[in-house]
Amino acid sequence: MKKKQQVERSRRAFLKDSSMAAAAFFIVPRHVLGRGFVPPSDKLNIAGIGAGGKGQSDLFEFSKSPNANIAFICDVDDRQIGNSLKRFPNAKRYQDFREMLDKEHQRIDAVSVSIPDNVHAVAAIAAMQLGKHVYVQKPMTHDIYEARMLTEAVRRYKVVAQMGNQGASGDGVRQMQEWYNAGIIGDAHSIHVWTNRPVWPQGFGRPKSTDDVPKELAWDLWLGPAQAEPYHKEYVPFNWRGFWAFGTGALGDMGCHLIDPAFKTVGLGYPSEVECSEGNVMERMWSPSYYPESCPISSSIKLKFPGKAGKPDVSLYWMDGGLAPERPDELGPDEPMGGGDGGVIIEGSKGKMMCGTYGANPTLLPTARTKEVSVPRTLARVPEGHYVQWINACIAGYGNKELSSPFDYAGPLTETILMGNLALRSWLVRGPNGQGWPGRKKLLWDAVNMKITNFDEANQFVKRDYRTGWEVHFS
Repeated sequence: MKKKQQVERSRRAFLKDSSMAAAAFFIVPRHVLGRGFVPPSDKLNIAGIGAGGKGQSDLFEFSKSPNANIAFICDVDDRQIGNSLKRFPNAKRYQDFREMLDKEHQRIDAVSVSIPDNVHAVAAIAAMQLGKHVYVQKPMTHDIYEARMLTEAVRRYKVVAQMGNQGASGDGVRQMQEWYNAGIIGDAHSIHVWTNRPVWPQGFGRPKSTDDVPKELAWDLWLGPAQAEPYHKEYVPFNWRGFWAFGTGALGDMGCHLIDPAFKTVGLGYPSEVECSEGNVMERMWSPSYYPESCPISSSIKLKFPGKAGKPDVSLYWMDGGLAPERPDELGPDEPMGGGDGGVIIEGSKGKMMCGTYGANPTLLPTARTKEVSVPRTLARVPEGHYVQWINACIAGYGNKELSSPFDYAGPLTETILMGNLALRSWLVRGPNGQGWPGRKKLLWDAVNMKITNFDEANQFVKRDYRTGWEVHFS
């Protein structure tokens, strides 16, 4: 539902369908139900692309809103969707989202995309081009080019689009913004972010054996735009995250949750340069099997952001796979650093602040300052939460309600995260003599033209090649 008029047109088209004509007599006017009740005709009809795992929990969260109706469920793996089918018995079932959008576009108002990373952009743009609002799980896309195109597509198709980094709607990130805007820690210059991911196997090559495709799984649809390859049970339903063809590794999995508080608080944009190092790199480079297709077991990445309006440049340091930054001197020896699956420390010219995953438990350092400092509340909170916020914005229509992670914001955030992955993947690029890329090289990024300017071999990771029939068309 983009505008009220479009809702009316969609409803009239729906009622013209002879097979559903009888339903017209059961639409109850709002005044009959009374205040606080939403008639069936006013609900947001949501199609869930991905209904197992995270897709399942996303649909459950949407269904908590009285304004939402889970009308369609689409998933390529029948083994994963039992709970969703029980929860939404009236939802129509599909395996191929392309077929669903083609047949049901007049009855769909909005689409939730919660599937492996490599299919995010393909599914999202297909829905957006039909004028459907979209909620896309993090990371927004698999590569940088896709993130830029989806960011532009929101403006072109005028749809409501939110990325699924739920912490963006939490109170924690807003508290940090208020501290920062009040000048409590001065101007930020260094940000440290870390996670315990990966919690799945990665850092090795593709499985050497193959398995029989389960009868419940549509393997070709699961692959989506990835190049065709044999099925192996290692990939589905969880461990695909550790392979570049399907996932985006530890950084893609948790970066949108952890970097978001710092990105929003400091007001970062596109990075200008990136460098990295990774665990077991020599084994991966010189192994007879040589496998650049798998994400590393651990990594350390530095991204630099140009300062704005006379502010200093900002360096962001990312660590994963068991790595973590030094404990700040201001943090007591027995006090927890970060929290949950990782943490964030922002260092400024006058002090430091810290939070856990999703922006939880924000604190100033030393922690005693947290209770000593008081600043006015200047930013509105989101008591309805990330999911319902998006639903309400969809009902209000494009541009009429604020979102916590709209694509205008989530796009640059996603590009930043994928820039780190570009550096990691470039580390293992073969040179002219068959050698890997040795040492820690700094890559310089032209954000306007989406291009590395000093190592052309790295640009192959800006935009991938799509399998025939799965190309992304942004026109």
